[in-house]
Amino acid sequence: MRIDAQLAATVAAVIDEGSFDAAARRLHVTPSAISQRIKTVEQQLGRVVVVRSKPVRPTEAGEALVRLARQVELLEHDAVAAFGLGSAEGGAARIRIPLAVNADSLATWFLAPISRIARRHPIDVDLHRDDQNYTARLLESGEVMAAVTSESDPVGGSMVTPLGVLEYRPMASAEYLQRWFPDGVTADGLRSAPFVDFDRRDTLQHDWLRDRGVEPWSVPRHYVPASHDFSQAVRLGLGWGLIPVPQTSDDLVDIGGPPTRIALYWQQWNLRSRLLDEIAAEVGDEARRVLAPL
Repeated sequence: MRIDAQLAATVAAVIDEGSFDAAARRLHVTPSAISQRIKTVEQQLGRVVVVRSKPVRPTEAGEALVRLARQVELLEHDAVAAFGLGSAEGGAARIRIPLAVNADSLATWFLAPISRIARRHPIDVDLHRDDQNYTARLLESGEVMAAVTSESDPVGGSMVTPLGVLEYRPMASAEYLQRWFPDGVTADGLRSAPFVDFDRRDTLQHDWLRDRGVEPWSVPRHYVPASHDFSQAVRLGLGWGLIPVPQTSDDLVDIGGPPTRIALYWQQWNLRSRLLDEIAAEVGDEARRVLAPL
């Protein structure tokens, strides 16, 4: 059977926007038209493609349609560019580029290559922020075209390129160290000294404590779920924390021990696209300038 590209694009719009009404506004049709298109594709496939929740979520079949819609749009963009109509001046339609990236890469180096790409191509970048251990799942589901991830094994239908290592150092303010570790950093001191945690899926601080014989769950902590605010909380003495090397500064003190090294990889659809390959090249160039080698 053949899947109508318009129907696949409608499913993608519903998932992107989170509701039938919002998708209708984006596609300039009525909500009833969106509902009819979804009903049509579900009848053709013989299975449900979206869960009617708030926001709307794709089923496994819906994820496949979203991937199809994104790939068709990307290949169409490349074809238009090949005809010499790919510049903003030439009037080419803008294309949405969903990408997944971990918070610390987003805060330290990732935006620079994306901004260079956006100056050359009529794209709308849609960044999905998640922990580096989870960004590949967004690629697998079709939500994004490419991802910065800690996973070196490719998810289904993807290709992997090593980027480098983002190093973290355990840092604290001088005032914090004087208050909590007046005689130096010890395992006993670490059991009572509060630390700053990014969120409940972040394990960097936990692993660092375990390496020093400290069970992290009994240690006081503050949750600060934003990369810049996380480092600012450490600077203000709220706790110690593992700071990405590009965010370290003279007003923070290294509390000791080797850096924590997180290897990062670029995973993208295994689809020959000039635009996607150009994005990958820019990201790779910036990563080589900023990250430590693997």
